Amino acid sequence: MASPKTRYLVFFQYFGSKYSGVMETSTDQSVIGVQNYMEKAAQNLKPVVPIKFHISSRTDTGVHALCNSAHLDIQRATGKPPFHERELVCSLNYHLKSEPIRYLNVPAMQDAAWFLLGTHDFSTFRSLNSETPFRSPVRTILQVDIRPSSGFLSHHYEYRGLEFWELEFKSRSFLYRQVRRMVGALVAVGQGKLTPRHIKELLEIKDSRAFPPHAMAPPSGLFLKSVEYNEADLEKTMTAGE
Repeated sequence: MASPKTRYLVFFQYFGSKYSGVMETSTDQSVIGVQNYMEKAAQNLKPVVPIKFHISSRTDTGVHALCNSAHLDIQRATGKPPFHERELVCSLNYHLKSEPIRYLNVPAMQDAAWFLLGTHDFSTFRSLNSETPFRSPVRTILQVDIRPSSGFLSHHYEYRGLEFWELEFKSRSFLYRQVRRMVGALVAVGQGKLTPRHIKELLEIKDSRAFPPHAMAPPSGLFLKSVEYNEADLEKTMTAGE
């Protein structure tokens, strides 16, 4: 005879980028729900009955959570006492190990970034839109910096040992989705999917369709940091308007 069920309320957080939302999905999908991941880990606690997480708040695909909650019932084998709350937390966290992360090769990214500096035809690094035929693809990248960053959410994940990196570009102007394509290409270099020489080759091709599929960075990590003005240009504008 099994021990009686014990009900727990748990609080959890997650990066939603790789999940189809928090709720359970069919296991044959390429992107599953956070609930699938947690319930699979919870079976390592060897319950008599499979553990079901009853999620309090639904989140959509790609959405993160700093604090979501769920209740679950755990029934252990005969003679085994209910998990103490600290024991349960430690056990779940142990089995909810971070998914394998391919650490970025930052030196390779920095080598690749050199090819983006200066004046080039960035046709491969822009997405097509209605303005494409009327705008020159030539742009000048004045600065590309790749450096460690504290990250806006890093203090919520200190125990995970995550590293945050910041890529900063400076130019007089950018093409449509140019920055997202440059970031995605550099990250692909860091992951070993491209080499620094591939960046040079992409520039030389000058064809938007040649950009690697799925390599464009998502908009959620993009920030407009600042807009700067040259004093001499401002003086010219004032004079022209007088």
